[in-house]
Amino acid sequence: MKSGMKSILAATLSVLLAGAASAQTLDDLKNDGKNTDNVLTYGMGYHQQRFSPLKQIDKSNIKRLVPVWSTSLTNDWGEQAQPLVYDGVMYVTNAKHTVAIDVKTGKQLWRQTLDWPPETPRVVCCGVSNKGAAVYDGKVYRTTLDAHVIAYDAKTGKEVWKSKAAEWKDGYSMTMAPLIANGVLITGMSGAEFGIRGFIDGWDPQTGKQLWHRYTIPARGEKGNETWPQDTDAWKVGGGSSWITGSYDPSSTSPIGASAIRRRGPRRAGRVTISTPRRCWRCGRRPARSSGTTSSRLATPTITIRTGS
Repeated sequence: MKSGMKSILAATLSVLLAGAASAQTLDDLKNDGKNTDNVLTYGMGYHQQRFSPLKQIDKSNIKRLVPVWSTSLTNDWGEQAQPLVYDGVMYVTNAKHTVAIDVKTGKQLWRQTLDWPPETPRVVCCGVSNKGAAVYDGKVYRTTLDAHVIAYDAKTGKEVWKSKAAEWKDGYSMTMAPLIANGVLITGMSGAEFGIRGFIDGWDPQTGKQLWHRYTIPARGEKGNETWPQDTDAWKVGGGSSWITGSYDPSSTSPIGASAIRRRGPRRAGRVTISTPRRCWRCGRRPARSSGTTSSRLATPTITIRTGS
């Protein structure tokens, strides 16, 4: 009887430890880069430096690199996402799929396929793509072309929740990699190049409940609008896509809320910074309702959101 009880306790402990190993903490995300076995955030750290301290590969030996394995993501739209890696598993996204891959063998552990309406690419901007995922507390988070946010169980791939951020038929789309900032899941909206009003959202990562909603550019008459370009109708009503994941400084304990909006300037402590391109870098032109002149210049106004407990 005692032996049987010990076996049950051992099995229970084993399950608990396995579950604990699969959960990423806020400290793990904050210290991304210190453990080079993992890549937990888009940009390889909250400061978006995209830098690895690994020194095993350099210009003297890079020519000796050879493929170890390859796997097909069966995606005809192309790849733009940065993979994430945790505990020997790579998480990769594109516009159609979310895939978990064993980093040693290339074996696909699970795959989830999105089923957005086929006419979506004709309506939304700018290209059928996805920049990547976020991982936190045993879940994988992503955005979708038809403006939804989804959470998957990191081990099984099972959908945990799905929330709608906007209506894709009106030109709203989501391609950015989400950001976990102080326990809040932050996403941005694309489509300002097609005339929608850009915004970012904060979500509860456990339930998918929307916590807050902030426009990237204030409309005419709203505080801060005068600091933004006024050269097209779209910008007068408040455009500004956020299809690039923002940087984040976790040192602040300020409550979540709107902060100062400015066109340029240094990053402020304790805030998320979201870049909002003034031109569509892909098409290189202004929205159709403007004068029609083209420009390859890319201005990057920013909005900052204070984060905290």
